[in-house]
Amino acid sequence: MITRKKTSQIFVGKVAVGGNSPVSIQSMTNTPTTDIVATIKQIQELESAGCEIVRCAIPDTESVLALYKILPEIHIPLIADIHFDYKLALGAIKAGVDGLRINPGNIGSKDKVQEVVAAARDKKIPIRIGVNAGSLSKKTIMKYGVTPQAIVESALVHVSILENLGYYEMKISVKSSDVVTMLESYRMLSKKVVYPLHLGITEAGTRFSSTVKSSLGIGALLAEGIGDTIRVSVTGNPIDEISIAKEIQKSLGLRKGLQIISCPTCGRTSIDLITLTEQVEKALLPYSDYDIKVAVMGCVVNGPGEAREADFGIAGGNGEGLIFKKGEIIGKVPEKMLLTELIKLIENYLPQ
Repeated sequence: MITRKKTSQIFVGKVAVGGNSPVSIQSMTNTPTTDIVATIKQIQELESAGCEIVRCAIPDTESVLALYKILPEIHIPLIADIHFDYKLALGAIKAGVDGLRINPGNIGSKDKVQEVVAAARDKKIPIRIGVNAGSLSKKTIMKYGVTPQAIVESALVHVSILENLGYYEMKISVKSSDVVTMLESYRMLSKKVVYPLHLGITEAGTRFSSTVKSSLGIGALLAEGIGDTIRVSVTGNPIDEISIAKEIQKSLGLRKGLQIISCPTCGRTSIDLITLTEQVEKALLPYSDYDIKVAVMGCVVNGPGEAREADFGIAGGNGEGLIFKKGEIIGKVPEKMLLTELIKLIENYLPQ
């Protein structure tokens, strides 16, 4: 049982972050925000995949103007990702975004920061302070090197700016592309603040690399009770980020949903288990939100026994296979009927 650290709670749109709320899943569009049609399409696809908060890059005034057409067409909160230009932050707030990702120490004079904070306060939207190992100031690097201490201290400088203005609606991230640095940074920060923490490995690479790094980094912290919202960064289709993030949480028991377990195959396997497992995954996509565990096993030796905790399962044999439920065998069918009979069993069980 994971005991999560109790943090303060904020709201990004209608999504609660921190406190006792579930760990929310975020992503970021990789379309130019000015390409309104493509951006809306991608956000809607992310919504369908289970994304709960989305972020868009706002590098210029044209991107701010695009928000007026994007926001009415989506159904999840949108965060504007802004660097350096306080006017873009003000414009995004006016357009109706649900949050800002901006470091207050990097947007200019105190007056400019106050203006952004006043606008955020008026609209009741939170600010995410995001410090990455790759974006530390030269002064900080000279003092500490690129270390967890440097990353955390840099983040706390930005935090103090908002606190001094009496603004506490914030969450913080201290990302790195190095898993160990990321872990140490978040652990250190978690001891120093009560604000919600946004977890992620920055520049995590393609789907394979990101899955490994994110599972280690994000997964380890969540297992320790650290983290309130997460983004798995993938160089590629952001839809992949959602499935990885869900699987990390389901593996830790933090999120319910379909789990498919399958054996790695061995010399005892006498059916095409790889293809069968892929077919099961595809067939069960419509049931991904149901809290069930399905096992696809390669032989009767490891079938019902090793997968007895699964709600449903199949185990292959020589041209035939077993169908089982909660570890108990309920039938034997030809190999070509295993998939059909498994899906039929599951559909009969699930509420219509």
